[in-house]
Amino acid sequence: MSNKEVPHNQLADTGLNIPLFSLGSWHIYDRMDYGLAVRMIRRAIDAGINMFDVGVYGTPETTPPPLTDILFSAIVRGAELKREDYVLSEKLWLEAWDQDKGFLPQIENALFRVGTDYSDLVVLGDVRDSTIEMRDLVMSLAELKQKGLIRAWGVNNWSATNIQSCIDIAKAENVDGPVMAQLKYSISRRSIPDGEPFAKLFAQGFKMQSSDVMEGGVLVKPTPPEREVGRDPGNVRQKIVDSAPKLAEIAKRFDATPAQMCIAFTLTHPHNINTLFGATKMEQLEQALGAIALLARIGREELRAAVDELWADRDVVDPEGP
Repeated sequence: MSNKEVPHNQLADTGLNIPLFSLGSWHIYDRMDYGLAVRMIRRAIDAGINMFDVGVYGTPETTPPPLTDILFSAIVRGAELKREDYVLSEKLWLEAWDQDKGFLPQIENALFRVGTDYSDLVVLGDVRDSTIEMRDLVMSLAELKQKGLIRAWGVNNWSATNIQSCIDIAKAENVDGPVMAQLKYSISRRSIPDGEPFAKLFAQGFKMQSSDVMEGGVLVKPTPPEREVGRDPGNVRQKIVDSAPKLAEIAKRFDATPAQMCIAFTLTHPHNINTLFGATKMEQLEQALGAIALLARIGREELRAAVDELWADRDVVDPEGP
């Protein structure tokens, strides 16, 4: 498969050329054989997927300690990748904000762990504290860019209002604002990315990175109850679990897998610039690569119509976002 089969697009005016797909690390590499992980990353790169989402998913006190980003650094070495071969997207957490140094200690630690001098993109974690001063965040990120530690930034599951606030602050201060939001977007969860508040952001050139596209796996296969899955806005997860057999039926009708349907669905959003997914098997990566051809074969309207009944958070979640 040539690189051209996974298209790349410019992310706003950041200078970053990112692929349509990216691979995530949360509880991925720590569940994989090292040799397989190296081969899979090499296969992804050869297919044009050269963007990787990593993060420090814990603190020094976390038991067991978080290792997935450190494993990623070893996988990159094993795959013989040069730093310019891939786009790195790191997470920064608002809970770990330093009142004196902002995000600087976090990014320095994250880069130390992953073995590089800079992250192309950083994505800020959820806003859980209403006292956070958005201007402080924006200016700290401007400092990180000035130091050459990052090139661009985005947010994870923020409200449209908070994102707009950061955009406005950045314009007033003549620094970079957020260019992308990592949002839960799937066959089951659509209310926020498809809603009017985010449509206003998208009209300004803002972009979306789809995440949680298979709801932690529950949309595509039986998932152990102990599996750690992301947050459940609207408390609709059981409804999503119950919809999995129907999705399997629909996928079979299109000679596709449920995973391919999930990934292809995200590509129907006009402002989705990247779809983030996890894979622990080569077969899963190959299925994901097939989602592009699936959408081309089915078409946007037919695909969305086929899964319309599986929209679980319809009229349940506020489209403004959390």
